[in-house]
Amino acid sequence: MPSPLPALADGETLVARFSGNLTTYIKEHVMLAAIGSVGAALVLIWLGDANYWVGPVGAVLAIAVRGVYVASEQVGMTWQLTDRRLITPAGLTIPRSEIETVRTIFSAAQVVTRKGDKYMIKYQPDPKAVAATIMGRS
Repeated sequence: MPSPLPALADGETLVARFSGNLTTYIKEHVMLAAIGSVGAALVLIWLGDANYWVGPVGAVLAIAVRGVYVASEQVGMTWQLTDRRLITPAGLTIPRSEIETVRTIFSAAQVVTRKGDKYMIKYQPDPKAVAATIMGRS
């Protein structure tokens, strides 16, 4: 169960909330399973294993089990963006003035601070819009 969202300070305005999207989560896991299947098959073929088909089966099963096991945790994470700060699902505060850039990686927005700390806002249906909102360009 996700933890309750932290309260905002007096005078602080909520700009946006970012939560993981289940459809995006599933699409990303299907993509990972496909990449893993091809990689596993190629390695087994390269090793000369006649049962190379086991690699794709194992990759799909591994990604599926992992995906089902952590889906509710990952999709339930909510980030809050205010006019002053970005608040992580764990309640950690990142002042907006400390955010240097936001990059997109597949379905995630990676927040990079001036100190070099990195945070991933995962499974976003439109990570470019998330990045633009955080950087104040939306």
